[in-house]
Order: sequence, then C-alpha cells, then structure tokens
Amino acid sequence: MSLADIEPIPLRLVDSDLGAAADAFGDAFARTGFAVVSEHGIAQGVIDRALGTAKALFALPEAVKAQYVVRGGGGQRGLTPFGIEAAKGAALSDLKEFWHIGRELPAGHRFESVMPANIWPAEVADFREAQLALYAALDHAGRRMLRAIAVHLGLEPEFFAGPVTDGNSILRLLHYPPVSGAEAGAIRAGAHEDINVITLLLGAEEAGLQLLARIGEWHDIAAPQGTLVCNIGDMLQRLTGGRLPSTTHRVVNPSPERAAVPRYSTPYFLHFAPDYLIETMPGGPAEYPPITADEYLRERLREIKLL
Repeated sequence: MSLADIEPIPLRLVDSDLGAAADAFGDAFARTGFAVVSEHGIAQGVIDRALGTAKALFALPEAVKAQYVVRGGGGQRGLTPFGIEAAKGAALSDLKEFWHIGRELPAGHRFESVMPANIWPAEVADFREAQLALYAALDHAGRRMLRAIAVHLGLEPEFFAGPVTDGNSILRLLHYPPVSGAEAGAIRAGAHEDINVITLLLGAEEAGLQLLARIGEWHDIAAPQGTLVCNIGDMLQRLTGGRLPSTTHRVVNPSPERAAVPRYSTPYFLHFAPDYLIETMPGGPAEYPPITADEYLRERLREIKLL
C-alpha cells in the first residue's frame, strides 16, 4: 500500500501569505480531496486534556454509557453505541462507537429546534470544559482553512464566514476498540465520504486511515505527530460543483501486532448554518439542485442508518 502524495502544509501560511496558502491547500484538495496540516495553532495541552476525558468516557461500563444514547436523535448528541453506524450502502456496521458534541446555543436561539442541547456525562470530571475548548480550537482552525479555500476558488477571503456562523458543526469523539477477529469482513470505518463542508481530524497517528485515489487505488494517509488531517466534505463538493472533490476514505483494521490496541481519533465536522442554501457555483463540472444544509444533512443521516 503506497502513501498518498500529501505533504504537510503549515496553517500559519493563511496569516502570513494567504495566496501561498490558497495555492498549497488548493492543489492538495483538488488532487486528493485531502490535506495534512502542520502548525495549526491548537495547543497540545488542549488536545491532551480532551483525549484524556474521551478515553475516560469510553472506559465507563456499558450500562452507564447506555444512559447517554438519545433514541431517535440521529446520533447528533451523546453516544452512538458500537456497531450502529454503517457506511452508505454497506451491509456491515463499522467497528466503532462515538460521542457527539455540538455548538452551544443561547436559550431561544433560532436554530434551537434543529441543533439540540449537548449532553454531558456526569461520571467524567472536566469533560465539558475539555471538549468545548477543543471544539472552539478546531472551529477556529477550520475558519482559517476556509479563508485559503475561498481564495483558491477566486472568492473573497471571508466568503465562508457568514455561512458557517452558528453552523451545525459536530465534534466526534471516536473509539475503535481492539479488533478481536470475531467481526468477519467488518472494518473500523467502511468506505464513505463526509457529509459536511470540511473535516479536521486529530489523532490519525495510529495507522488505518486511507483515501481512494481517482485511479481506483487505496493510499495510506501519513499524519506526522502534531498534524491534523483535513478533507473536503460533500456540502463543499456540491457548492463548488465538484471543483473540490469529497474523496472516499476508510479506516482499515490494524495489523495483527496492533490488533489489541484501541484507536482514538477526533474529527471535527464543520457545517454550514442549517438554513444556508447550498447552490452550485458557476464553473464547476457538475450542477446540483439547491438544498438547505439541514435538509441535506437529514437526507444523508438516513442513508447511513442514523435516522
């Protein structure tokens, strides 16, 4: 299995040379749908604290975790247990469990009906504070990425600032337990594309993340310590008419010598505001009918068996 041709790009370029950042990230995204981001500005202490409380959460007894499953909630908040989510069209469920945290909204906010309140596990000290700090840091990094993407598309740097304000963005805490061999044919995350605008992924150092190249070959994504992985989601592909591709990716099972090691990762799914109308920009190779971000999200959640 060969490595994807993605060299780390420092996010500081967005602040020091926006044109160079737009060229570098635009090239990586146009070729592969992915970029590896260094010098992202997220403090290691913030990352370590969030990871520590996530590990404590997933170590809770199953009966305790089950109290935090929201029936009929589409997995948008709280726990989605092991073996529930499946990639679109897949016969087998993924070998993972996860916890979702959304944007904190003030009482009476106009998106209150579509962005439910967060759930906080009483059994894990500092969980709320640690995860909200990471949420804010990844949200800020994502907005910086979007400035480079906007310039790459020939738009004003702040083009995406309004559409993602109060966006329905999700922080997902992912736990892939050790692979026992009992789940014949199943893998940690089946081949899929992300629903949202862009995804920022922390914790990809443990091997397994792969992207599907346009020639039909799978390539490993190397994410050196201290970097994050960013990829284009379906909403941005739709908005750009395919100029920026939402690339199929997966998480394969570990090698036999790593089978007993759990895998943790933390993707941040950056979304548009629920009422943002996604209309294809001129100049893309494809055209899609207009749809609001919330309507599109719900359509896709049904496809992956969360609604």
